[in-house]
Amino acid sequence: MRVRPISPDRLVTELADRLADVAVPGRLRVAVDGAPAAGPDRLAAALVDPLRARGRPVAHVRAADFLRPASVRLEFGHTNADSYYDSWTDEAGLRREVLDPAGPTGSGRLLPALRDPGTDRAVRATYLELPAGGIVLVSGALLLGGGLPFDRTVHLELSPAALARRTPQPHRWTLPAFARYAEEVVPSAFADVVVRVDDPRRPAVVESEIYG
Repeated sequence: MRVRPISPDRLVTELADRLADVAVPGRLRVAVDGAPAAGPDRLAAALVDPLRARGRPVAHVRAADFLRPASVRLEFGHTNADSYYDSWTDEAGLRREVLDPAGPTGSGRLLPALRDPGTDRAVRATYLELPAGGIVLVSGALLLGGGLPFDRTVHLELSPAALARRTPQPHRWTLPAFARYAEEVVPSAFADVVVRVDDPRRPAVVESEIYG
């Protein structure tokens, strides 16, 4: 294993090049996984235009827009780390509305958001038509290890110290969930791309043979 420092701009370019070269039946389903402090939504958003410039239609979906109802995810309180880990994301909805339609036999008709995390109400989002050969980027936390059907996975890795340092005080109650994720799922052991982002200005790619 080799850890290679890279600039943020170069990271986006390399990821866009790699993803644009991947051909799968239907559409390419990509997870951009990481704690909020690692910036998975920001990285996925940065990939959209470069991928389109490489001729690939793209949709970006945030897992935060696919939360389960507050009555379910907050059943044991607003700051329960185990609930955050086990039951916040509506994985069934994400599969039904995004990942299955983007799959090999799917229609390509994707719903970009299911629930407004601020109001806890279903949103009236318009379905998107992602043509065959397109790419859907799903960004968010705790996406790997639960059986969601991704074709490629990018994991943004933070050391425990960096995660604690960069997580705002009101959200530090989530830290045990990420410790559990690192121990039980070990996403850095199997993600197709692992990027260490302890310093967001100086990321580093953990080299492996991917996208063969």
